[in-house]
Amino acid sequence: MAISEFLAELDELVASATEKFETAANGDLLEAARVEFIGARSGLLRQTQQGLGRIDKSDKPAAGKRFNEVKQLIESAFETARARLEAGIATAEDEEHFDPSVPGVLSQLGHMHPITQTIEELKDIMGRLGFSVADGPEIEDEWHNFDALNIPRSHPARDPLDNFYLAVGERANDHTMLMRSQTSTVQIRVMEQSPPPVRVISLGRVYRPDTPDATHLPMFHQIEGLLIDRQVTMADLKSVLRLFASSYLGEDVHIRFRPSFFPFTEPSVEVDMSWHDNWIEMGGAGMVDPAVLTAVGYDPEEVTGFAFGLGIERLCARRHGIDDIREIYRNDVRFLHQF
Repeated sequence: MAISEFLAELDELVASATEKFETAANGDLLEAARVEFIGARSGLLRQTQQGLGRIDKSDKPAAGKRFNEVKQLIESAFETARARLEAGIATAEDEEHFDPSVPGVLSQLGHMHPITQTIEELKDIMGRLGFSVADGPEIEDEWHNFDALNIPRSHPARDPLDNFYLAVGERANDHTMLMRSQTSTVQIRVMEQSPPPVRVISLGRVYRPDTPDATHLPMFHQIEGLLIDRQVTMADLKSVLRLFASSYLGEDVHIRFRPSFFPFTEPSVEVDMSWHDNWIEMGGAGMVDPAVLTAVGYDPEEVTGFAFGLGIERLCARRHGIDDIREIYRNDVRFLHQF
């Protein structure tokens, strides 16, 4: 056999093998092509190798060198094809059969957590009532969390068992800072920095060592409202809360006040809301105590005001018919997708 004929046969073999490997659409087709070309006994490469025996002795070194090169090219083409299939890369044949008219699979998009959705909606409602948004730190000092709110050191609300105190300084029992137990701390900071009139809301996390149950969590969210101006009365407080509740829960919601006591309001009330014939406690409210006004430099003879604090988780649960607020934080995607 002439060497030119042998080399031509090798070139045709490597071209055919490379094409078969590149167009193999799956592992079975690729394996069949491998057996066809580089099978141990019946492969075309093995059959072509037998032609070396018919080459003139003087041409065998060149023919053998080219055969080894072709063998390496075919084996390399096979490995490349196998890597392509393992990586899931589409073949040219697949692309030819791609049908752009077939509907695709939509990617699943995330959305805001139900508590975040509630916070944003409450901001919008209170904004339409003329309230601006204020914010404050979640780690507070005793002055803003207790003293300025007319809560004396002997008051049980300051008990270490009812708060998350933070040990600072050299002594472990130097309880001067704590995780805020109420968003009322923000109203103190606002009044310290702004002269009346004041009309703000604050929405954020608060912390109390409550045992988790269907209506309590050790970390939850509050919306705090504060209005300070001349001649503010309880009637204004009830009107604002009624507008707030009807805007969020619907026109069929009802509000009732039950007498209560909070050190920073006088008189104080518990706020209940009825929706679909079921009353539930939403938070506390009342007229800002004159001692609180004095603590921030206001003259209680000149201005009055009201404040209210409502649980955002309870509002969210009431709106969406959630029986247990712990479900909101279980991170069950099936549950969260409902909102």
